[in-house]
Amino acid sequence: METIARLIDKEQTWKATVSFSFDDACEVCLTKDFKLALIGAGLSDEEELRLKTHLNKLKPSLPIVKHYGGGSGLLFAEIHQALA
Repeated sequence: METIARLIDKEQTWKATVSFSFDDACEVCLTKDFKLALIGAGLSDEEELRLKTHLNKLKPSLPIVKHYGGGSGLLFAEIHQALA
């Protein structure tokens, strides 16, 4: 996750916030304003579904992107597509 955060933070108008658990992610969502939620490896299928449900209730129009690797080009393409 640190590598992905560094890549995201290189973009002038982007700022990554990393959470390492479902509970932490939910807490962060209450305190920060996001343009996009990026979900990577580390959550169980159940936690991922719970997080998506939680985000959809809090911010129904928030794009949610699943990224499980594939390099920085794919990461940026996924983000740009979700923000378009």
